[in-house]
Amino acid sequence: MQSHDEILERIRATLVQLFQLDAADVTPTARLYEDLEIDSIDVVDLMDEVERHTGSKVTPEDFRSVRTVGDLVTVMQRLLHA
Repeated sequence: MQSHDEILERIRATLVQLFQLDAADVTPTARLYEDLEIDSIDVVDLMDEVERHTGSKVTPEDFRSVRTVGDLVTVMQRLLHA
């Protein structure tokens, strides 16, 4: 079972790799759209990566409440422990 910090590090690495972000900017409180400038097309790529990592199908409903990196960690924890 992965810890909160391990999931956060995985998300940080993924965001840096996919979107060429500065790792220091990827904090739990960073807002995906406003702070990290991730758009709706980027979210599709991010959902694919979450599916690959969790082995679970990710639905738009899973991402509906995701606003921050911390929200994404919570969704991944739920999918990993489902």
